[in-house]
Amino acid sequence: MNLTLDLLLIPAAYLIGSISFAVVVSKCMRLPDPHSYGSGNPGATNVLRTGNKLAAVLTLIGDALKGYLAVMLGRILLGDTSLTSTLNSWLLCGVVVAVFLGHLFPVFHGFKGGKGVATACGILFGINWILGAATLATWIIVAMFMRYSSLAALAAAVFGPIYFVFLFGLQPMAIALLVVCLLLIWRHRTNITNLMNGTESRIGSKKKAKPADTLNSQGQL
Repeated sequence: MNLTLDLLLIPAAYLIGSISFAVVVSKCMRLPDPHSYGSGNPGATNVLRTGNKLAAVLTLIGDALKGYLAVMLGRILLGDTSLTSTLNSWLLCGVVVAVFLGHLFPVFHGFKGGKGVATACGILFGINWILGAATLATWIIVAMFMRYSSLAALAAAVFGPIYFVFLFGLQPMAIALLVVCLLLIWRHRTNITNLMNGTESRIGSKKKAKPADTLNSQGQL
């Protein structure tokens, strides 16, 4: 591929990221628009509030897969699986940031996207399965012991770039993952406030979210 075609991978990744599976799955299963209830966040956690576990699982899988597929598509078309080619590494960085921005600000859904946890996980597995597994393990451990989904997401976001540097050194991709980390933390700013105030919902909490409570939910995927 030439450079012009290679650069098209970045807007293509954004469009892939812009597919909100919370909205798509809800429409296919005749569920309410996820923007209209609970936290208002189009993610698996909010979809679960409908009581439809299958819809939530499909949303989670879809949001993770789009991150994974965008990165793998970039790696295949760029012919670079080692993350060592300087130009291709920067182009792949663009793909990573673009697909994540697509999830946060989807052009197909009025730029009202999710918080990006599942998509970020898919991105990490697309880069390297060990990196993805280590970051997912971090989420699981924090979630199990602290019982806060949002705190687990924040911890995983912070450790993702650190694990990358440990595995691959200071490659350009570390910068892209740092951008993803900062964006994910920014999207969880309300959750951070709730954690500091002691009002964040724990995993398994029986407290029901009110429709008007548009942002005060635990770490949505």
